Amino acid sequence: MSVADDSLHFAPPAKPSLAMGVIGNCAFSALVDIRGRIVWCCLPRFDGDPVFNALLDPTTPDADGRYATESRPGAFAIEIEDFAESRQWYEPNTAVLRTQLFDKRGQAIEITDFAPRFFSRSRFFKPMTLVRRVRPIHGAPRIRVVLDVRFDWGRREPLITQGSNHLRFVGDALTLRLNTDAPISHLLSRQPFVLTREHNFLLGADESLAEGIADTARLFEQETVSYWKKWSQRLHIPLEWQEAVIRAAITLKLSLFEDTGAIVAAMTTSIPEAPGSQRNWDYRYCWLRDAFFVVRALNSLSEVGTMEDYLRWLSNVVVQSKGGHIQPLYGIGLERELPESMMQHLDGYRGMGPVRVGNQAQEHFQHDVYGNVVLGAAQAFHDHRLLHRAGLAEFKRLEDVGEQAVRNYDKPDAGMWELRTRARIHTSSALMSWAACDRLGKVAVVLDLPERAAYWKSHAAIMQERILREAWSEERQAFAESFGGRDLDASVLLMIEVGFIDPRDPRFIATVDALETHLCDGPYMRRYEAPDDFGKPETAFNICTFWRIDALARIGRKEQAREIFNTMLAARNHVGLLSEDTHPITGEMWGNFPQTYSMVGIINAAVRLSASWESQV
Repeated sequence: MSVADDSLHFAPPAKPSLAMGVIGNCAFSALVDIRGRIVWCCLPRFDGDPVFNALLDPTTPDADGRYATESRPGAFAIEIEDFAESRQWYEPNTAVLRTQLFDKRGQAIEITDFAPRFFSRSRFFKPMTLVRRVRPIHGAPRIRVVLDVRFDWGRREPLITQGSNHLRFVGDALTLRLNTDAPISHLLSRQPFVLTREHNFLLGADESLAEGIADTARLFEQETVSYWKKWSQRLHIPLEWQEAVIRAAITLKLSLFEDTGAIVAAMTTSIPEAPGSQRNWDYRYCWLRDAFFVVRALNSLSEVGTMEDYLRWLSNVVVQSKGGHIQPLYGIGLERELPESMMQHLDGYRGMGPVRVGNQAQEHFQHDVYGNVVLGAAQAFHDHRLLHRAGLAEFKRLEDVGEQAVRNYDKPDAGMWELRTRARIHTSSALMSWAACDRLGKVAVVLDLPERAAYWKSHAAIMQERILREAWSEERQAFAESFGGRDLDASVLLMIEVGFIDPRDPRFIATVDALETHLCDGPYMRRYEAPDDFGKPETAFNICTFWRIDALARIGRKEQAREIFNTMLAARNHVGLLSEDTHPITGEMWGNFPQTYSMVGIINAAVRLSASWESQV
């Protein structure tokens, strides 16, 4: 029987979906689908070339598992013959993913996937290495290993060389090595073989292992499991929804690029915000807005290490701005220019292009950024646990940021939703500029600088009065999305997040009611009601739903908030992850994945709504 005949017994790959787990080590990440196929992995870092890009290239293989088109998707699959079903879960309190595949006779295999991360030699060991371990758990099933490494966004196949226990995938800019104790011949030919014992696959830098393949894989797994369990153990979590909070926290930690301290908004690019909408963006960069919310959420769980890492990156952004304009986002290596282009040869997620690389939003003026900078750094002046507390030098740098807030809070900008063809004086931008001045005033008090405290408090007071006056719409009986405007926008709910207004203020309660009437589809909330560059949004924006949950809890409607929160928990995928958007009718996830904003919402809502530990213990 030929290999092609054998292939008739192997199911085609699962259709692209966001039913995936994420693995990573704060240096890079990979996405693993429900059948244990790695369909997305950018190397050598989050914003790199996807060596596995099948998520955005839904090309169908032939009976031999091979592809006829020039755009051959990169993927790493371990398949079982006569596939029947799969199960997937995380090892509790870790970023180690396990997938079980069953055949029609009840035979089964288990795949363990992770990226090593643990403390060694006085630093965190986080190599550019994917570890896959596969073992039989029932019977003696046949498996097939299909490994397609691709370079240049799928346009180039590597030169493959082999050794006794390794394969090398040689590209122009990157060479990868697979160290394995599985039969090299079967990997090269895609020959199915009976799995009688555990096999290990370590894909990473073109380097030899210091120890044996199986011993290295086993040690890496033990140490990585131990690291994540100890990390999770130190979290100060709410009594209720503990597993959801821990999974969200781990996912946020995985979004940290520890080398520089940047935090990516999501691991992917170009997952549409809605079916066929062309709202496809590259989120593999660091937005100062998103990063602040990540830091704030982890701080609420007493995980301040991520904040300390992020402040390294943020301080460089502030210094290089020299008191002038700060972009809303930068590359994870502090790159200022992120030119946007399209990969025309890729069809996109489920054939819904375009696939964008880079993000034009780096050119935008989004004046809320100054508040996000100050808010992201504020705790460092107050928290005595930190290894490196902020002081006078840092305060002086932040004052330059505050002056930018003063100059720009009432100037038109693209707003936090990054509108490309419309500029207004956005309420959310003015609000965050107020927050910059308010927090600088409080920091000045801590530093015993009464004149500076009075200076910043006076600016905050001026801004507050103007926002309350000019953002309020008598017609809509709500705070509008811009000064003198009438359109509604969920971002005004951030007024209570940053302490701008008492949540029991009748104007805020009226705003919540208006937003529920005009922006909500049942439990889900859209960002805004006015058409944008692509028309009216079709899907709900998850973080807006979580802002609504927080607002409802604070104004006393806690039962309604809990009901909506339970709906959002049910909207997560099978391993507890959320993307950016949820379709209000189908409940399907859309938008880039996993989205830090959404995972932040899970933590914030659980902390806000949970019963206290004292109520039980």
